[in-house]
Amino acid sequence: MDADALFPVHLDRVLDGLATNSALPAPMLRRLFAWERGGAKVATRPDLTADMIAEIIAMGDHWLLHSLALNDRLPDRFRIHLAAHPDGAVRAAVVARAATAPREMLDRLVDDPDPRVRERLAQSEHMPSRLRARLATDSDPAVRVALAKHWTQAPEAVRRILLTDPEAEVRGAACSTYYARLPHPVPPPDLLPALLADPVTRAGAVIHAVLDADTLRRLTEDPSSEVRAELARHPDLPPSVRDVLAVDPVLSVQVKVFARRDTPEHLRAQIHASIHGLSRSTADPEEDADDETLLQWFQNEFAPTELRILRLPWVTADPLPHIDSPYVSFRVSAAASRALPADAVARLLDDDEEMVRLTMAHTAPHLVDPATAESIERRYRPRRDKFTFWWDTKEVLAFPPTTLRRFATDPEPRLRSFAPRDPDLPSELAEQLAHDPEGRVRRAVAAHRNLPLPSLLRLLADSSERVAEAAGASPFLPVEHMERLLTRAGL
Repeated sequence: MDADALFPVHLDRVLDGLATNSALPAPMLRRLFAWERGGAKVATRPDLTADMIAEIIAMGDHWLLHSLALNDRLPDRFRIHLAAHPDGAVRAAVVARAATAPREMLDRLVDDPDPRVRERLAQSEHMPSRLRARLATDSDPAVRVALAKHWTQAPEAVRRILLTDPEAEVRGAACSTYYARLPHPVPPPDLLPALLADPVTRAGAVIHAVLDADTLRRLTEDPSSEVRAELARHPDLPPSVRDVLAVDPVLSVQVKVFARRDTPEHLRAQIHASIHGLSRSTADPEEDADDETLLQWFQNEFAPTELRILRLPWVTADPLPHIDSPYVSFRVSAAASRALPADAVARLLDDDEEMVRLTMAHTAPHLVDPATAESIERRYRPRRDKFTFWWDTKEVLAFPPTTLRRFATDPEPRLRSFAPRDPDLPSELAEQLAHDPEGRVRRAVAAHRNLPLPSLLRLLADSSERVAEAAGASPFLPVEHMERLLTRAGL
């Protein structure tokens, strides 16, 4: 290919790839600092020298500085310098790497005037307890909310402050049904009456409540479906109340009863049928419906999906009785066990439901033979929405080189994209993949060491942004072509 004909359609993405290219010479790396349409990726490189870091700081570009602050290889002296930067967003970014931050820097930032910085500190599990505890009385409620959500194992004195905070949002975060980290905290027993009386903390306190007759009656009749759903999870729930909640008008409450270990199988089957039947028959809400009506409608619509995505630790702990369960969530939970015998693993690897197969393969990839691995990948169908499913982003199953080379000419694009995993893939197959109609295949082969240079150069001008970026990141791109790209960009 004529090098002068090289004209990337997505030059900015090519330079993004070049910014992460491990073979990029230092002088060219420096030239990327001036790339105004992007360039922040270059500041995240692990091989930046002290001179380069000083140069980035001296330039004062916000996005370069922000990316540099997030670089986990940044020497302490530069972190301390950035911790005093006038831009609060830069200081907050430095805090994101608190795991390796010098203590004197954290001492300074805990009193930072920008609440974004203090909020990041509240979220960091690497903050010294003596400093983190000070944030329980921070002037900004958002900082206290972050602390309540993230510091689940805070000392009791700190939890008490948060659980009795004057701001409802803070109390709700401190006594919640969801926290950012595990394990969930247990509130002090003497605070439970007040937490159960407070509408914003009631749902989070239910699981810890002592279920005397009066408490049971009040919680069973509570107008909040979240409270009733949490009651349905309570380990000491009497069977009579469980059966009442099994026919709750809000289907998310029924889901919690379905998931209980002590729910009789006939009742579990009734709930499963009821949820699918009611969900299908639920009419769409009126345009002027209030928030409570809209929330109940959404919960009912989502309930069948919730049944499928349940993860049941008690099933994982005792999986064998559930490998033939009629419920997908039970079989998925069983497939998460690492104590299954080989015959049970084989059955779950061949399950009709994709999520069961993938979970079992992820749990025990060493027990997946090549034929089964190929079957699982052939049957896999990526999600078509904007979100990427986790199986698409992980190389869970391995294939021998002979299989990978066979995949290079397979009718299925997903399997063709696996072929470049063979480091010795013949150059003629690599070239063929570089001309593939599917972008994911071209992207996969872009950085292969056996890809002929003309094909690599062609991928720099690919119509797909992601392919062009992958080509720019190839360590096998000759230096003279890196030079032409930088010149083309005016750098």
